[in-house]
Amino acid sequence: MKLLNKKISFALVTFGAALLFAVGAGKANAATTITVGASPVPHAQILEHVKPQLKKEGVNLKIKKFTDYVMPNRALTAKELDANYFQHIPFLEDYNKKNNTDIVNAGSVHIEPIGIYSKQVKKLSQVKDGSKVLVSNNKPDWGRILTMLKDAKLITLKKGVNETKATFKDVAKNPKHLKFEYDFEPKLMPELLKNNEGALVAINANYAVGAKLNPKKDAIALEKTSSPYANIIAVRKGDQNKPAIKKLVKALTSKSTQQWIDKKYKGAVLPVKD
Repeated sequence: MKLLNKKISFALVTFGAALLFAVGAGKANAATTITVGASPVPHAQILEHVKPQLKKEGVNLKIKKFTDYVMPNRALTAKELDANYFQHIPFLEDYNKKNNTDIVNAGSVHIEPIGIYSKQVKKLSQVKDGSKVLVSNNKPDWGRILTMLKDAKLITLKKGVNETKATFKDVAKNPKHLKFEYDFEPKLMPELLKNNEGALVAINANYAVGAKLNPKKDAIALEKTSSPYANIIAVRKGDQNKPAIKKLVKALTSKSTQQWIDKKYKGAVLPVKD
C-alpha cells in the first residue's frame, strides 16, 4: 500500500510539473496583440500586407482606420492605440508642440509625394494671373507646396525662411497674383478638384489614391522624392523599444514590403530606403 501511495504521489508531482511547464510554455508562446491606427489608403493597406508576416512572429496586428489627421494622435495618447501610422515628422513635431504631448517616431516607412492638380492647365507655368490655389488647412504641408511653387518660379520666399516651416505669410513675391485659400480639410481636396473650384489644387497622395487619382500621372507637379516628409510609425515615448513595435517597423521596412509598395502604388507611394 505504501509503495502504491508513493507511486501515486510521484505520478501526481510529475503531472503537476508537466502541467506547469505546458502553461508556462503557452504563455511564452502567446501572441502579443497591438492596435495601430491608420489612414485607409495607403497606410492600412500596407499594414494589412504585413499582417501574415507579423503573425508568424507572434504579433497579432489589429488595424483601426481613421479618415482625419487629429483623432489618431488623440487615440494614441489616450492609450486606445499602441501606435499610429498616418503622419510625417514635421506634422508630429507641430502636434507635440501644440498639444504638449511626447509622441515619438519609431521608424520611417514611406513617402507620399504631395501633388498639385488642375483641370484648367497642364503645367504650372500656364496658370493665369489671379488664379486660385486651394490648399488644405494642414499647416505642416504648406512649406511643401510653397517649395513646389517656388521651384516653378511662380513665387519667391523671404530670405532666410526654412522652407519646411514656411507659411503663406512668407511669400515675398507673387508676380501672378495667385490667391491662396487654405482652410479646407485635407480629405476634401479631391472633391474640390472634381468640382473645378480652383486653378491649382494641392492633394496629399493618400487622399489622391483614395479618390482614384494617380499622382504620378494625374498631377501637373509632384513633390521631389528627396522630400524630408517620410510617413512614420508613431508611439508613446518609451514604447519604441517594445519588441512588438520593433517587429512591426522591421516588417514595414523589409525589402519584400518595399518591393510590394513599389509594385502596388507605381510611384504614388515611395518606400523609404537606406
